[in-house]
Amino acid sequence: MSADTMNLQVKSAFDNAKALPRINPNAGNGKVRKMAEKYEAFFLSQVLQPMFANIKAAEPFGGGVGEDMWRSLQVDEYGKALAANGGIGLADGIMREILKLQEGT
Repeated sequence: MSADTMNLQVKSAFDNAKALPRINPNAGNGKVRKMAEKYEAFFLSQVLQPMFANIKAAEPFGGGVGEDMWRSLQVDEYGKALAANGGIGLADGIMREILKLQEGT
């Protein structure tokens, strides 16, 4: 793996790593569920990134910095699609914990 690819992946990870936003305690469970799914989508995209890191682009039109940026966005969308279609069950646990924290138990 080249240094440029590694730097791009690290930058992508830092750009995507955002603190879990606080939820209004009066918000409905729909907002909590949506946030939990967004967190699961982020997690899944980070897990999927290494799977696509060493795939070489097809010649003559593939490759370059644009390809790396596009692939990063593509993997993010894969994570979102997986989470929206049930994911790995991470969103359910996150939602439960958020609701526990809101209830103060």
